[in-house]
Amino acid sequence: MHLPKEVRLVEVGPRDGLQNEAQPISVADKVRLVDDLTEAGLAYIEVGSFVSPKWVPQMAGSAEVFASIQQRPGVTYAALAPNLRGFEDALAAGVKEVAVFAAASEAFSQRNINCSISESLKRFEPIMEAARNHGVRVRGYVSCVLGCPYEGKVSAEQVAPVARALHDMGCYEVSLGDTIGSGTAGDTRRLFEVVSAQVPRAQLAGHFHDTYGQALANVYASLLEGISVFDSSVAGLGGCPYAKGATGNIATEDVVYLLQGLGIETGIDLDRLIAAGRRISSVLGRDNGSRVARARSAQ
Repeated sequence: MHLPKEVRLVEVGPRDGLQNEAQPISVADKVRLVDDLTEAGLAYIEVGSFVSPKWVPQMAGSAEVFASIQQRPGVTYAALAPNLRGFEDALAAGVKEVAVFAAASEAFSQRNINCSISESLKRFEPIMEAARNHGVRVRGYVSCVLGCPYEGKVSAEQVAPVARALHDMGCYEVSLGDTIGSGTAGDTRRLFEVVSAQVPRAQLAGHFHDTYGQALANVYASLLEGISVFDSSVAGLGGCPYAKGATGNIATEDVVYLLQGLGIETGIDLDRLIAAGRRISSVLGRDNGSRVARARSAQ
């Protein structure tokens, strides 16, 4: 199969990345990160999450962040809204696109959101109805698509019905997440082969963590399967609070470098992206998780 000519990157650093940091992060630093990413040419940025600060303290202030960022026409500024209250708060903040998430693993669903997979999908129905009524687009996530910290290996056949359910209820795109980063290129190709029998490839995305160092290989394997949308996180920020030992998302800088080397267009300025990653890493007092950024710093 020919590689896609263009790839859309969904930048999840401000949400999926920052939510796992231990230290508090100011609204001003979050705003600066989103603005830096906009300047770098990201066309889709997941800005925050409308959840109870009791459960995810780092996502407190998401409404303030939305009110303060410099929104550029043509760029999608999205938020996670796992329940109707969250959706209503997102709507009040002017959010035009939200995301919901389910798991492919029953054990992970119970540990993460205290309900079964089918119950979690049922909870999304009022969100989908409200979104239709307000003209808000909804993107779906499926976590633990290649492995689970509690169940071990997860089969593609477990993933397909969950992705299909999200698609059928109105999610315009479904992102398949290797939450613990254990999947390999072979697993990834089979995953998209099986799931694409239920959801068209054009409406599927890949979301890979780099725990086992396989994330870039999994992106390439996905490209070979005709997938052209990937979630990534500047400076490799992130992890999973419910998956012990899971490292961050694949670094956006590393994905852009790979895609540029393949002649695939992203519309992203790599130098500005690296600068954004360096700045937020400095704010957090942590090492930059992007190999490309680290290599450029050493030159």
